[in-house]
Amino acid sequence: MDKIRSIKKRKIDPDKVFDIVNLLIMLVLLVIFVWPLWFVLIASISDPSEVWQGHVVLFPRGITLAAYEEVIKYKTIWTGYANTILYTVLGTAINMVLTVCGAYPLSRKDFVPKKFFMLLFMVTMYFSGGLIPTYLVVNKLHLIDTIWAMVIPNAVSVFNIIITRTYFINSIPDELLEAAQLDGANTAQYLMKVVLPLSKPILAVITLFYAVGHWNDFYSALIYINSQQLLPLQSILRKLLLSTQMTLQITSSMSPDEIMRKTQLAQTLKYSSIIVSTVPVLCLYPLVQKHFVKGIMIGSVKG
Repeated sequence: MDKIRSIKKRKIDPDKVFDIVNLLIMLVLLVIFVWPLWFVLIASISDPSEVWQGHVVLFPRGITLAAYEEVIKYKTIWTGYANTILYTVLGTAINMVLTVCGAYPLSRKDFVPKKFFMLLFMVTMYFSGGLIPTYLVVNKLHLIDTIWAMVIPNAVSVFNIIITRTYFINSIPDELLEAAQLDGANTAQYLMKVVLPLSKPILAVITLFYAVGHWNDFYSALIYINSQQLLPLQSILRKLLLSTQMTLQITSSMSPDEIMRKTQLAQTLKYSSIIVSTVPVLCLYPLVQKHFVKGIMIGSVKG
């Protein structure tokens, strides 16, 4: 009887239940997010026939770098890399300058027309000029088939301006401006020497957003770039995949075994192309990881 009473007295700890359920959910989400990336990696280094037959699930089978050799042998791959790096660095620099210059005045209480400008910025988030008018504007500015067509049309994001503005409001005390003015600092000096050094978390996050956007920008090149020498990496990889498929469709001199081998290799070529295009971006995350959560949490709070 005493044992029964003691069992009845025991209560389920809701905190432990929550921790267990939360852990299970996190594990499921981890598998959902990580497994596709892991599969792409192991498929890119596995034997094409093993991937074609569906034998590659958790671990690579028949490890080979044939798909990567095909990518590296493609003549314009390094030109695409250089172009993408140029567009990413130049575009991100322009983005950050315009974002800071737009966010800082909107964060100041003494900037009288900030509500008017904020309204104008907000309108552009819901209404755009459309594809054809935007193309006509870029064409009239003589930006077609130039590097500026890859960076100027997407020079600033209103969403990122709002996040940066909110961070400035919530994290930079007004007393710092008063102290800087007493020391004889003007607005530009205060922004460069006080505000920006104290805003490293949000600047790192916004820089990452812009850099990833430029690195993955395939659509702008598809519309504005005609020269092969200006194509970014994503467009080069697309041409590589299409050329491989076209070769398989028009060939008539290959044996059935050779055609099958090329078809299987084309499958793994897709996975290796994904790895080649995403690894540089993944390398950026450890550099801004310590700022990422703080910048997002503070910058997303309504100011």
